[in-house]
Amino acid sequence: MNSPDFLNSAMAGLLLLGIASDAIAEDKPAAGEKCYGIAKAAKNDCQTATSACAGQSVSDGQPDAYVYLPKGTCEKIVGGSLEPKS
Repeated sequence: MNSPDFLNSAMAGLLLLGIASDAIAEDKPAAGEKCYGIAKAAKNDCQTATSACAGQSVSDGQPDAYVYLPKGTCEKIVGGSLEPKS
């Protein structure tokens, strides 16, 4: 393989790596907010006080479980809160 071909292949690989890493970045809206108390069981977006990972909330509407929503949406949902409920 000659030098220009190798260089082109390396650059293409780096470009694809950058695109792939963006695709697997944390799954949340860029201008989003955490909305507590509305997640269905096992559908929360991240850690809670009682679980270590996303998708591990144990009940619908768990007070410390949240989902990411576009900014301004949470307060329009019945039961939604920008802070964890006690």
